[in-house]
Amino acid sequence: MERADSSQKLYTRMRLWEFPDQYIVEPTDGSCGSSLAISRKDGSMNLIDELPECSTVRVPKIRTIFGVVGMLKLLAGSYLIVITERECVGSYLGHPIFKVSSLKIFPCDHSLKNSPAEQKKMETEFSGLLNIAERTSGLYFSYETNLTLSAQRLNDLGDESKLLPLWRQAEPRFLWNNYMLEVLIDNKLDPYILPVVQGNILISLLDSAFRLCCIRFFLNWSSSFHNFQAAIGKDIIDVTLVARRCSRRNGTRMWRRGADSDGYVANFVESEQIMQFNGFTASFVQIRGSIPLLWEQIVDLTYKPKFQLVRLEEAPRVVERHILDLRKKYGAVLAVDLVNTHGGEGRLSEKFANAMQHVVSDDVRYLHFDFHHICGHVHFERLSILYEQISDFIEKNGYLLLNEKGEKMKEQLGVMRTNCIDCLDRTNVTQSMIGRKMLEYQLRRLGVFGAEETISSHPNFDESFKILWANHGDEISLQYSGTPALKGDFVRYGQRTIQGILKDGWNSLLRYYLNNFCDGTKQDAIDLLQGHYIVSVGRDMTPSSQKGGLEAVASFPLALSLVLTGFLFATMSLRQGQYELRHFFFSFMWASLSVVLAVFVRANGRIFCNRPRLHKPS
Repeated sequence: MERADSSQKLYTRMRLWEFPDQYIVEPTDGSCGSSLAISRKDGSMNLIDELPECSTVRVPKIRTIFGVVGMLKLLAGSYLIVITERECVGSYLGHPIFKVSSLKIFPCDHSLKNSPAEQKKMETEFSGLLNIAERTSGLYFSYETNLTLSAQRLNDLGDESKLLPLWRQAEPRFLWNNYMLEVLIDNKLDPYILPVVQGNILISLLDSAFRLCCIRFFLNWSSSFHNFQAAIGKDIIDVTLVARRCSRRNGTRMWRRGADSDGYVANFVESEQIMQFNGFTASFVQIRGSIPLLWEQIVDLTYKPKFQLVRLEEAPRVVERHILDLRKKYGAVLAVDLVNTHGGEGRLSEKFANAMQHVVSDDVRYLHFDFHHICGHVHFERLSILYEQISDFIEKNGYLLLNEKGEKMKEQLGVMRTNCIDCLDRTNVTQSMIGRKMLEYQLRRLGVFGAEETISSHPNFDESFKILWANHGDEISLQYSGTPALKGDFVRYGQRTIQGILKDGWNSLLRYYLNNFCDGTKQDAIDLLQGHYIVSVGRDMTPSSQKGGLEAVASFPLALSLVLTGFLFATMSLRQGQYELRHFFFSFMWASLSVVLAVFVRANGRIFCNRPRLHKPS
């Protein structure tokens, strides 16, 4: 893609001045643009040509910054979010990509001094959620190209679109700071408007003998960028794997399930596998996303909470909206459903299949493949059965292929949509298999591979490809569930291992803990940062100080401590029972109290979990 016109270039280095009444952002990268003044009272912005004079009494703090992420307005104050440290970690289609090493939030809340006490208290609770932004890892950006668009969509941009500022070229659903940029956009501050995605870059370098020289890992949260370079004989091949998470229904594993009424689904991720060879570029896109029905799985301290279908009568309409959106963006659609046939998953799958019957056509297909029944826990090679059923769709709809001049030789006409329940573990194993088959197909098309040659024929190339997809799956899983993907040992090593099975057990327990006791607050932070919850005076919120009844005192750590203490006293009293009968009575009493409390906590599990307190906008 061509770079933006010079008049629309982003500032790459700036100086932030902290004056008592305002912040000044001054370009220092050689640009001759105006400085940006931001009021510390209310966050209002305007461009200035000269810096204000510095007081001899109070010298302003000065720091170097590398981008303005955006501005977030709360009840009485606004908060400026900037990049204070960056690291160049790789490239996307030839353009440098930077990782955000450090974020800093600057409050513009001087007007809060005159606010009522209750409003100050609410502001403090909201601003506390913003601290998560400073700790957010895996944020990436480019000053030159748009990371939110696939290679095919970048290639399809018209000449006029290529001259637009990057934020105007961007795909809003994959733009992490889309909501935070609104104030800058309203003030027409194009050189300051920096699109940011959450991501990862992995670079594996192989020499001509296929010996692994270097592997660099950068953990991500949302989108991801992975790459390795390999030599097959004299041929140098670059393979890049990119994941883009949709922000429309973003969130955590148990608090964002299914679809909303507009058909946007949770954990929707676009995965793009790019291969570059001798000037040729090939791109293949797959997508994943939660089952597009209105359903929930609310945490209640059980290991696997029940699936709950909501407003089942709307299922056909929601599925239709979802598939229609996919067709507009990707063309033909093949939906592969990997969930179990029986139990709660089976009921969801049945409703999904029934709703899909209303939209199935020549360009829309639905296929159910019971992953656990067919592949079990170790026989993932049986995915070849699935590939036999989908290979015709993949070959028909193809991939993007550009020649040395950037001219389109082929284009991708359709997309594979894969889902399980979480769209993490089974989905990643399946998508890695499809990605492997497509890369082999592309290499044969370019004459690098012979008719029967496969990636497995080259052990080190095969190992790098497995690492590529294993880390891809881990990082998508980390941001949604809080742990690496399960079944990752098969993707990484090509087989299930004892160590991998034990690791899956640990990660499953960790998911249970995070989902029940941490993710509610994390969901609030995501909703606030991405505009899913709009703060306003009088808006309904349930702060901790306003909880009533049992919910005000419900604490799982306290309840667990009481239960364990009761059993401890029961045991101690029982050991004394041989001396006095009353010790048997006390032992029975303590044990009974512990059991009653445990049963009560189990029956009222939801109120003992960490739940979101912000309400979605109507």
